[in-house]
Amino acid sequence: MLYLIAQWLDFEGLANLVRYQSFRAGACLLTALAIGLLIGPRFIDLLRVRQGKGQPIRLDGPQTHLAKRGTPTMGGLLIMAAVSVSMLLWMDLNNAAVWACIAVTLGFGLIGFLDDYDKVRKASHKGVPGKVRLAAEFLIAGIAAWLVVGETTLYLPFVSFGIPLGPFYYVFAAFVIVGAGNAVNLTDGLDGLAIMPVIIASGTFAIIAYLVGRIDYAGYLGIPYVESAGELSILCAAIIGAGLAFLWFNAPPAAVFMGDTGSLALGGALGTIAVAAHHEVVLAIVGGLFVLEAVSVIVQVFWFKRTGRRVFRMAPIHHHFEQKGWAESTVVVRFWIVAIVLAVIGLATLKVR
Repeated sequence: MLYLIAQWLDFEGLANLVRYQSFRAGACLLTALAIGLLIGPRFIDLLRVRQGKGQPIRLDGPQTHLAKRGTPTMGGLLIMAAVSVSMLLWMDLNNAAVWACIAVTLGFGLIGFLDDYDKVRKASHKGVPGKVRLAAEFLIAGIAAWLVVGETTLYLPFVSFGIPLGPFYYVFAAFVIVGAGNAVNLTDGLDGLAIMPVIIASGTFAIIAYLVGRIDYAGYLGIPYVESAGELSILCAAIIGAGLAFLWFNAPPAAVFMGDTGSLALGGALGTIAVAAHHEVVLAIVGGLFVLEAVSVIVQVFWFKRTGRRVFRMAPIHHHFEQKGWAESTVVVRFWIVAIVLAVIGLATLKVR
């Protein structure tokens, strides 16, 4: 909105600052952070009153988690509020990629909210049936892919050529968005575990999106130039600001859980940004921690159905390390370190070609 106002003023005077994506990214980060910190305490109190017993705790999980009974969930609503207001204030709303990201963030967030609401209401872990969730996610992801995809070439890291996928690219893009949403969702199981890697991945993709959106930098680095992608660096900044505000309340011991409301929305947003910037494979590197969590669940379920035995003591894999005796804080911090290392590797792909 502010960008459109500054454009109407021909970017005269102070309005000229709004022309620059770097300025708006910084302003967007601070706006989201301020909103999250300001509304957080009252919002959490409201969730605690409305939910009563809070998020159901698995009885077959680590016994240390039983102490978390009564902690409210749906904290993702706090993140979504901060991100949405910041986006609408600072981003160029004439950009189709912006609206694709808004559609995925709010759409996936709504699916997660309905799932969280059902779990709290029934005091059960079942929530919305998995097939219904996936169908809704693919519908939203398909619309977003149609909005954001221009060129249908899959670009690979470390090499200077791409693979033309034609119409199959839209299917691939939808899978990336849905996969990212659910991978982050599976990672969200310990206090602070999911949000910090999301912040790290968002910071990485803020750099990638900005470079991809600059024809000079894209040409120098040998990466695909996508004019509309630069604006998404501002969305990444909004996620960082909102994520830091949420982490303030989610730091151990957590005052609120993100829930599916936040994890699906944030993962879907990252997937959409990666698709828009034509860095889907790099997302698998930068978000390798999320991939590991998702693969651990897939392997566990597949192997148990085939043999009746488990590969891990418990899945997702962060619970496996808890069952081995690692303290929750140890698991969280070590996984953060892994996320930082993977982000550095992901950034290295920009030049190593």
